[in-house]
Amino acid sequence: MITVIVHVANEDPIVCEIEKMPDPQDQLLVLNNPRLRDGKDVHYVDEDVTTLVFPVHRINFIQILPSADVEEVIGFVRE
Repeated sequence: MITVIVHVANEDPIVCEIEKMPDPQDQLLVLNNPRLRDGKDVHYVDEDVTTLVFPVHRINFIQILPSADVEEVIGFVRE
């Protein structure tokens, strides 16, 4: 799963997981485990909902968060 921040038009951004990156021809985006950035429930979604389907035209942009399995790159340090 890929963790992303989805910026929905006229709403607060939501953090969620997606199975794969959307293709250019996709019209819907399936979002799993939606929550606000502070971890609270999304106010326009019922408490028990775990999956949302949004039309792409309602989404302004998507931020991709780094996954836990990505290694941190350590650069050279001059002492």
